[in-house]
Amino acid sequence: MTVSTPTPDAIRACLTGIAVPGGGNLISADRVRALTVAEGRVRFVIEAAGPSEAQALNPVVEAAEAALRALPGVRSVQIAVTAEAAPKQPPDLTIGRHPEGGPKQRRIPGVKRILAVGSGKGGVGKSTVSANLAVAMARQGWKVGLLDADIYGPSQSMMMGVTRAPASPDGKTIIPLQAHGICFMSIGNMLPEGQAVIWRGPMLMGALQQLLMQVRWGDLDVLIVDMPPGTGDVHLTLCTHFDVTGALVVSTPQDMALIDAQKALTAFRELKTEVIGLIENMSTYICPNCGHEEHLFGHGGVAREAAKMGLPVLAEIPLTMDVRIGGDSGTPVALTDGPVAEIYGRLAARLIAAAERAGVPA
Repeated sequence: MTVSTPTPDAIRACLTGIAVPGGGNLISADRVRALTVAEGRVRFVIEAAGPSEAQALNPVVEAAEAALRALPGVRSVQIAVTAEAAPKQPPDLTIGRHPEGGPKQRRIPGVKRILAVGSGKGGVGKSTVSANLAVAMARQGWKVGLLDADIYGPSQSMMMGVTRAPASPDGKTIIPLQAHGICFMSIGNMLPEGQAVIWRGPMLMGALQQLLMQVRWGDLDVLIVDMPPGTGDVHLTLCTHFDVTGALVVSTPQDMALIDAQKALTAFRELKTEVIGLIENMSTYICPNCGHEEHLFGHGGVAREAAKMGLPVLAEIPLTMDVRIGGDSGTPVALTDGPVAEIYGRLAARLIAAAERAGVPA
């Protein structure tokens, strides 16, 4: 049985149950703008009374999103927050402009460390590792940010379970989204659903600079950057223009993946970025019914490559149904207390201990 898309009136009726600061609800307070409903996709803007209130509206956005998702026929919800008070200069939040000149090796205000997570090829689970590592480090008390720098194939909005657009109280800076104890940003949250990014290199590099410098990251112990697969403009921009603390390289044990992982390792070293170690993902598969262990992608390849390069294997992460379900549902497996979460917990503890031993440059 097909469920029809709710009408705009039905959406407004639902929003009358969402209270706003100062009294009333989203509809009675006349806060909803640009409401569109098409094929189950609901999009609108919440207008704030000013920049300070825009920041206080996060719980309102979350409540509205939850209420709308519960309506039959609603497939997705995208809510943006804007402030009534316009800045003196026109806002310039267009993502994808050409890069701006500036000093090399810049540091992001408030961010103590930048950790790049890369891979030689796609499909090895780099984004899954980035999301779960961020959550695991946050569970151990660190203030963690996660930046989805895979501009052409962003996935962290799904991994984190937040699809709404971020707020911009002043039309210049961007407030990062919050989920599972971390703050994160993905270009996937700033573009219409399904829109392809077709940019040349300079626009790509400009977008990365904006996501690093225009986002109000606040005080972070670490900003984890989920890099695109392979090597290219994003790697060049991040490692030559920003003070990157170190990099992790993710690979499966498969020979083809290792060939490309070697190129990622070489690229980071040529860009004068320290490679902290390798992570073997999809290391093994254990049948949940009989307990039989199978090395679907081979065995020992990452360890051999790490030994050649004089690098440690920081973790061996198995392929499990829980990892796939967690990624698709927006609840990373590192939030649980299962065996895979324990592996991520040990990886996070190892990286935190090493970072604290090394200290942070003034």
